[in-house]
Amino acid sequence: MGTITLVRHGQANSAAKNEADYDHLSVLGHQQARWLGQWFADRGERFDHIYCGTLQRHQETADGIGQGQAEIDARLNELDYFNLSHALAAATGEPMPSADTFAHHMPKLIEAWHRAEIMGNESFVDFEARVTDVLKVAVQPGRNVLCVTSGGVISMMVRHLLDLDPRRMAHIALPIYNTSVHRVHVSPVGPILAGFNAIPHLEDATRAHARTHF
Repeated sequence: MGTITLVRHGQANSAAKNEADYDHLSVLGHQQARWLGQWFADRGERFDHIYCGTLQRHQETADGIGQGQAEIDARLNELDYFNLSHALAAATGEPMPSADTFAHHMPKLIEAWHRAEIMGNESFVDFEARVTDVLKVAVQPGRNVLCVTSGGVISMMVRHLLDLDPRRMAHIALPIYNTSVHRVHVSPVGPILAGFNAIPHLEDATRAHARTHF
């Protein structure tokens, strides 16, 4: 049996108002990645292959984990949240989200995108297709594969594995921690979700401040 380990990137620039400003790790984000890398090393966990998206925050997280050179794959890039939010505002008057309103905003955005009422740099159908495609690439029996990516990609993979509707996909995305660990077992009957949103490297009480979502 093989395993796919999905890791969300470390904390990025959470005060950003656009993708370009958001796309780099904070000081804490770099530390989260190093702590996760040390946790993998301490338990002797090694990966046969590493993939990460093209985004800076993905590559910085993979570098911080320190398991070797990652193969860059744009299919692991995050959904176009900033442009989709602007499109939703233009279409419905829904304001851009704040930290307090994000949990209400995300399901509205995902459902409108799924209904093709709004568009960012790709359709919902195209996003789903590329995420499920890279999942197929990562499914390697007998091998331990690491994919460093983003919360939207992880929630889409969970949607695919559990056949979730768009609203439940959005709800899955909301609690995903920075540098959280998600496991997919490659079984004889196909990929099976085996773990979700674990943060073993942040469980110590002295690291409570590092359990971030943004």
